[in-house]
Amino acid sequence: MSNLNIPVSVLNLAPIRHGEGPKEAIDAMVELAQATERMGYTRYWIAEHHNTPNLVSSATSILIKHTLEHTEKIRVGSGGIMLPNHSPLVVAEQFGTMATIYGDRLDLGLGRAPGTDMLTASALRRSKHETVYTFPEDVKSLLTYFGPPQEQGYVKAYPGAGTNIPIYILGSSTDSAYLAASLGLPYAFASHFAPRHMAEAIQIYRNRFQPSAYLDKPYMMVCLNVIAAESDEEAERELTTLQQFFLNVVRGAQSPLQPPVDDMDAIWNAQEKEMALSMTSVSLVGAKESIRNQLQQFQNKYNVDELMAVTYMYDRGKQIRSYEILKEVVDGR
Repeated sequence: MSNLNIPVSVLNLAPIRHGEGPKEAIDAMVELAQATERMGYTRYWIAEHHNTPNLVSSATSILIKHTLEHTEKIRVGSGGIMLPNHSPLVVAEQFGTMATIYGDRLDLGLGRAPGTDMLTASALRRSKHETVYTFPEDVKSLLTYFGPPQEQGYVKAYPGAGTNIPIYILGSSTDSAYLAASLGLPYAFASHFAPRHMAEAIQIYRNRFQPSAYLDKPYMMVCLNVIAAESDEEAERELTTLQQFFLNVVRGAQSPLQPPVDDMDAIWNAQEKEMALSMTSVSLVGAKESIRNQLQQFQNKYNVDELMAVTYMYDRGKQIRSYEILKEVVDGR
């Protein structure tokens, strides 16, 4: 049996709940960070999305700073900074500044997607060139900017040089698995919305990993959906909030996070259901024992080094309780 006692972390897209606004979403983001810090979670990552009225995670580095300001020891980072939208030097300066203020509590997760639609992407872009293709070079630039000053060129990140902020490669397909392996960096896979290539990406990363100055062996993180509750029945009902969130994605709708419902079949059609369920197939759902069994099965198969949980639940108290249950499971309580 594989080890369940592994680091667990949090991913937050900072959704706006039905009946609330952006300020409440940011307050809820901080509240969850403080709660999961108390529970002993390893890291708390905040996503980057643009032109999405139901999420407040557009200015990711500002949200990271705000979270660092209101926590004490949990690592805080990006899940991720979408590099096509940013100059590596600016990212290095921003994160270098935060590292100077808050010390060694920062993680920089990097993605190659724009985190939005193409029209918005072109409004964000730093150039008209296809910056998705410069992603490998941009990652290398950031590694250099955070490294020793004497190994850098004329342009340096001040502050930033010598901070050695850890970089993680994020992926939702197999492309980034090759890159993370070749650079010898930790790899985080987005199974919470794109599970189709997970098994293949994990295998590619592990098989091709080249030890580096940053990491001597592969470090595989998987992000998955977790809906834990006091009973299986309650968890299944709470799951309908997550299902409505992904129905939004399927429909291209932008509704805020909705309360749970009694019957999803009254809301979605068969095709929408199939698409939403395929996006959320890697999910842990149920009471503590069910979560334990599902996680054991997952780890028997994939044996990942760290789990990152994303938990879309309408009730903030129940969301916090879900993270408590997951932590109790990995702690063997």
